[in-house]
Amino acid sequence: MSSTPLFHFHTITEYHRAAGLPKPVHPLISLVHMDDLSRPLADSSFSVVYDFYSISMKRARSIKFKYGQQSHDFDEGVLFFMSPGQVFSAEFEKGSITHRPEGWMILVHPDFLWSTTLAKTIKQYEFFSYSVYEALYLSDKEETMLTTIVQNIELEYHANIDRYSGSVIIAQLELLLTYSERFYQRQFITRRKSNHEILIKLEDLLSGYFEAGLLAQKGLPSVTYIAENLNISPGYLSSMLKSLTGQNTQQHLHNKLIDLAKEKLSTTNLSVSEIAYQLGFEHLQSFSKLFKTKTSLSPLEFRHSFN
Repeated sequence: MSSTPLFHFHTITEYHRAAGLPKPVHPLISLVHMDDLSRPLADSSFSVVYDFYSISMKRARSIKFKYGQQSHDFDEGVLFFMSPGQVFSAEFEKGSITHRPEGWMILVHPDFLWSTTLAKTIKQYEFFSYSVYEALYLSDKEETMLTTIVQNIELEYHANIDRYSGSVIIAQLELLLTYSERFYQRQFITRRKSNHEILIKLEDLLSGYFEAGLLAQKGLPSVTYIAENLNISPGYLSSMLKSLTGQNTQQHLHNKLIDLAKEKLSTTNLSVSEIAYQLGFEHLQSFSKLFKTKTSLSPLEFRHSFN
């Protein structure tokens, strides 16, 4: 059984060459129309890694895009983001592709952002770390808005280069990312049912972890541990929680921990040190500090309030 080929593209020019595209106008940025792709990277399943950013709006019938053990189709137009080094997989039966993918793709090398505000702020857009199945499903209106921005980028990309060109393209990219962030917040709301199902699974996961006594053995579970057990990416988990509860994953964990501490302080005779140990704290001072930050009371003051 042959392994799935992995394509690693260090430069945008390398990708153009592999996809049968003309040499990019600029070596550090490119705008690709999917229907211009003259050949697929492979005629069966494959994985790809870029050393540059990718923003893609795709429709691709008969292709399953895979993350972990889950596959998802892109029959409808969706937007997804890849940061340098992220692995993307396409899964399909050999010879099964009957339609070319539709949409567009913007490729941006980190060096293009050098000395611009976007060089720093791009790392604040958490959707670049989302898994492919956590893509942004656009409404027709949203797709039109983003496509208009892309058309503006394309006009500038093919115009005569001058000292304003880079700044104009960066400004359009920032606008595209800002709208994408807004649309993701909309998606967290419109997909509330599926997100609430994730919340229920999260509560079950934490309850099982606490009841098994794993806090004392391993400490508070990491965000990565939780995300892996829920089969979603850490970034998507934190963004979803913040949208639904106003707290990121770490804050959510700390609040659960404090709720458990309150229960033990009010219903048991365990010392504060024993409770701190059971909750996975190596140092009593760390527990007391977190507790006071969350409740404005020390653990002993909280306990005395029940007497």
